[in-house]
Amino acid sequence: MAYVLGVPLYANTAPLYRFLEPDGWTLRYGVPSELNQQVRSGEIGLSLVSSYFYLKHQEELALLPDFSVAVLGRVYSVNLFHRGELAHLKRVALTTESATSVALLKLLLREQGLAPRYERAEGGLELLEAYDGVLLIGDRAIQAYARLLPALPETPHALPTRFGEVGVEDLSMLWFARTKLPFVFAVWAYRKENPPPKALVAALRRARRLGLARLGKVAEAEARRLGVHPALMEHYLWNFRYHLEEPDRLGLSAFAEALGLPFAPMYYSE
Repeated sequence: MAYVLGVPLYANTAPLYRFLEPDGWTLRYGVPSELNQQVRSGEIGLSLVSSYFYLKHQEELALLPDFSVAVLGRVYSVNLFHRGELAHLKRVALTTESATSVALLKLLLREQGLAPRYERAEGGLELLEAYDGVLLIGDRAIQAYARLLPALPETPHALPTRFGEVGVEDLSMLWFARTKLPFVFAVWAYRKENPPPKALVAALRRARRLGLARLGKVAEAEARRLGVHPALMEHYLWNFRYHLEEPDRLGLSAFAEALGLPFAPMYYSE
């Protein structure tokens, strides 16, 4: 039976798998909340999982030591869209796709003294008709932001965060303001007793190298898939940190500490 690799089908993961050539393994796509459970149950051998999920189950899971989906500053695709002022939030609709973004939102709002009622709901910005805020992630968030954007500015510093009565809080930027550290959204994880084949890890590294070297091509394809401006997609993708470097590990450790969780990772042995 072919080894199964789990990948969230989001634009921000495309540089990691676009040039991955199957060789004794298959890709399984899904949203993070599904893939999280499948790697824990052993149905999937190795998967990108939510960092929050990994931290909660790190006694069972191990990590590839040099892979992450992280950002220092704005991420543009993990957003709380809200009507009116943030301080007046009463009901917030939460994405069902991710555990990390939900934990991060609750942490950041709690630290501001805000305690809205949270409800799981599927949808996009139309949820703002029934809720004060809606948390969107991944492709759905970047598409929602792109639809609000009247025109692409000359510089990313001019990208707006308010559109009439709709405000956009970028959770990664709020995390940066709090910690001055990157925020790690996802890591490659596997069950400790079932490490992935070395050939697969080498293939993932090769695919990432090719994906980053050809980021313009990746961005062009993802922009076309999502129907957003290619320049916006280019800026979005070159913002990511894919190597779990020391600042990212410090960010992940800080997230664990903020949640009251330990941080004692076991890394893949070469």
